Amino acid sequence: MDSTQISRFSLFITVFSCILAFSFGDNSSSTDAHWLLRIKSKLVDPAGVLESWSLRAHICSWNGLTCSHDEAFVIALNLSASTLSGSIPTELWNLVSLQTLDLSLNLITGSIPPAIGRLRNLRTLLLFANNLCGKIPTEIGLLKKLQVLRIGDNMLAAQIPPSIGNLTGLRVLGLAYCQLNGSIPAGIGNLKNLVFLDLQHNSLSGFIPAEIHNCEELQNFAASNNMLDGEIPASIGKLKSLQILNLANNSLSGSIPPEISGLSNLQYLNLLGNRLNGEIPWELNHLVQLQKLDLSSNNLSGTINLLNIHLQNLQVVVFSNNALTGSIPSNFCLKNSNLQQLFLAQNKLSGGFPLGLLNCSSLQQLDLSNNNLEGELPPTIDKLEKLTDLLLNNNSFNGSLPPEIGNMSNLENLYLFDNRITGSIPVEIGKLQSLSTIYLYDNQMSGSIPMELTNCASLTAIDFFGNHFSGSIPETIGKLKDLVLLQLRQNDLSGPIPPSLGYCKKLQQLALADNKLSGSLPATFRFLSQLSTITLYNNSFEGPLPDSLYSLRNLKIINFSHNKFSGTILPLTGSNSLTALDLTNNSFSGSIPSGLAISTNLGRLRLANNLLNGSIPSELGRLKELIFLDLSFNNLTGEVPSQLSTCQKLQHLLLNDNHFAGKMPSWLGSLQDLGELHLSSNNFQGQVPAELGNCSRLLKLSLHTNNLSGQIPHEIGQLTSLNVLNLQRNNLSGSIPPTIQQCKKLYELRLSENLLSGPIPSEIGKLTELQVILDLSRNLLSGEIPSSLGDLLKLERLNLSFNRLGGELPSSLGQLTSLVMLNLSNNHLRGQLPSTFSGFSPTSFLGNDKLCGPPLTSCMDSAGHENNILSSTAVVCIIVAIVFTSTVICLVMIYIMLRMWCNMRKVLISNSSEGGGNGIEQIKRQDQERWMYGDEKKRKGEYWRVMSSMALVPSQNHDDHISSSCIFQVKMDTKKLGI
Repeated sequence: MDSTQISRFSLFITVFSCILAFSFGDNSSSTDAHWLLRIKSKLVDPAGVLESWSLRAHICSWNGLTCSHDEAFVIALNLSASTLSGSIPTELWNLVSLQTLDLSLNLITGSIPPAIGRLRNLRTLLLFANNLCGKIPTEIGLLKKLQVLRIGDNMLAAQIPPSIGNLTGLRVLGLAYCQLNGSIPAGIGNLKNLVFLDLQHNSLSGFIPAEIHNCEELQNFAASNNMLDGEIPASIGKLKSLQILNLANNSLSGSIPPEISGLSNLQYLNLLGNRLNGEIPWELNHLVQLQKLDLSSNNLSGTINLLNIHLQNLQVVVFSNNALTGSIPSNFCLKNSNLQQLFLAQNKLSGGFPLGLLNCSSLQQLDLSNNNLEGELPPTIDKLEKLTDLLLNNNSFNGSLPPEIGNMSNLENLYLFDNRITGSIPVEIGKLQSLSTIYLYDNQMSGSIPMELTNCASLTAIDFFGNHFSGSIPETIGKLKDLVLLQLRQNDLSGPIPPSLGYCKKLQQLALADNKLSGSLPATFRFLSQLSTITLYNNSFEGPLPDSLYSLRNLKIINFSHNKFSGTILPLTGSNSLTALDLTNNSFSGSIPSGLAISTNLGRLRLANNLLNGSIPSELGRLKELIFLDLSFNNLTGEVPSQLSTCQKLQHLLLNDNHFAGKMPSWLGSLQDLGELHLSSNNFQGQVPAELGNCSRLLKLSLHTNNLSGQIPHEIGQLTSLNVLNLQRNNLSGSIPPTIQQCKKLYELRLSENLLSGPIPSEIGKLTELQVILDLSRNLLSGEIPSSLGDLLKLERLNLSFNRLGGELPSSLGQLTSLVMLNLSNNHLRGQLPSTFSGFSPTSFLGNDKLCGPPLTSCMDSAGHENNILSSTAVVCIIVAIVFTSTVICLVMIYIMLRMWCNMRKVLISNSSEGGGNGIEQIKRQDQERWMYGDEKKRKGEYWRVMSSMALVPSQNHDDHISSSCIFQVKMDTKKLGI
């Protein structure tokens, strides 16, 4: 290329540069424009805030940009709240002249790039309220000119980089509402110019660094809602400029340092929700600028020693949920006090109503609830004329409500529930035109509800539950057009529901249960279109339900149980939001309407104790949310429809005391959430379905009084949560399955009046939670009572009567010291009763003849009785032997005497023929000599010879002598035997 061409090319370059300079200004601004257009292409801009970014306009006129005075550089980029999305463009870091970068309140995602450290001229960086994640880059510490750094309200995690301590010119540091963890870096103390430090709502832990006292310019320090622990450093008292200190909801412990009183400019102090203990330091009275003080939800104790004499700027005091004691000082308030809110709830304050508070004429909210305050409310309470909220609930205030309460014209909320207030509601209450809520429940108030109450036109909630109010509901109740809640349950109200109630069109909850109300429901109920809950149970309402009730679209809960309603049940066609319907204990008749299935959100359906007949409509299977179904005590028939198996959320199924028949459905085992199954007192037959073992959450299984047969399935042992098992009054046979030992939570077991046989399984002794009863009576059980039953130490009732049990009663049963009822009668038991059974009636052991011991005969007497029986037998045997022997001897003697008599007769006949009468005289003389000799021999002890000689004497009473001799022999023998 020659010199001419080179000159022309140089000229072209020069001209072109001039054109560019004329078009874009200097080179720096044109470069910035290039990068900004690249940035525009990377961001999503649904609102079109970047539409002005175009080469057709000067860069310094672009939206959100600020140029230097000479328009040479872009020094500020402010795109706050522009609904921009996407990640931070990397081209941004080429704008090295930037002093302000504000992308806050957008939808920016991704992380903060380390390249941010290239913006060395940056003084303000605002990235808060986006969706940024990741960690804060260490390179942020390179921004030495930075004065404002707000990157909170993002999803930033990890630790605060220590390099932040290098930003010595920083005045504002906002890192709140992120997910930062770790500790507060000690380098924070290097930020001597720091005015604003916001670290709240993170997961920061560890101690508050003592070095923070070096931040002498600090005015706002907020580190609430973290996990900071340890004590509040005493050095924090050196922050003389501090105006706001918020350390709420951490785990700080120890006492409140008295040095905090050095914060002479402090206006806001919040230490709630920590673990601080000890007394409130008296030195806090030095914080004369303090306006708001919250020390609630700690473990502070002692008395309240703050005085409004010193803290005259104090507007809010919150000491709730501590352990403060004593009474509130009488000089707590000055007459010119600025105190507006005083919350001292949930402490241990005592004494009467603090009269010193009546000087707090500026007081708007007073909460002394949940303390130990007592006595009557002062009649001068109306001095608190600005009071809007008075909360005195859960104390022991007594006496009646002072009529002067009607002078508190600004009162909006009156909470006096759970006290001991008596008397009636003063009619002056009707003067409270601003009253919105009045809660008087759980007191001892009586009298009628004054009609004047209905003059409180602003009332939205009335709760008089659990008092003794009588009379009728005010006829003018309908004047309360804004009423949302009317709770009058558990009183002594009588009469009908006033028709005007239907004009409370905003009413959502109506509770009139447990009263003496009567009559029918007013037709005006059709106007209660917002009504969601109505409970009228335990009254004397009667008649059919009004048709208008069925059209209320917002009804969720209906409980009309224990009344006298009659007629048929109609489906609530107007409402599919119904969640609970309870009509138990009324006189409804007819069939269950299939239209109830329209209420697809129904969770509780209770129609027990009525006169319903027919079968269960299969359409109820559409109630997928059904948890509680109670149709017991009706006249229902047929089989249980299989469609109910689709109600998989069922927890309570009560169909007892009806006339259901057929086999017990096996699909019951598919109801995995079933906790209570009550099918007793029906006509079910067949076997107990083994599939019930799949209902692992079952707590109560009651199938008694049916016609069930077969064996108890072994799968019953899978019901490990079972508390109650009642299978009595069926025809079950076979043995008791030993798997029942797996039902370790059983406290009631009834298997009586069946045909069960075999021994009582010893495994029952492992059911150590059995308490209410173990009833195996009236079966065919045999064998011995297992000693393991002695391990049922909690058992209160044991019935094994009318079986075939035998053997000795195990001594281990004596350990059952909790027994209050015992029946072992009509078995074949023997042996001694444990001494602990002595307090039971003898009827508990009837039909067991071989049992002994108190309360039966003692076992010693029983043994003696057996010995006596043996002795008597022996005596009888001996007597029989003696009688037999004596009889034989007598017969032998008679025979001998007859022989001798015959011989003598021959001699006498012979002598008579020889000597006549002299023979008789001779015999007499011989007889007399024998008697004389016999007497002598008897005295010498020769007893049997005397008797023999007597036997030889002829006499007319010969037979009598023989018989008396025989009887004498028997008597002598008996005397020897002790008879």
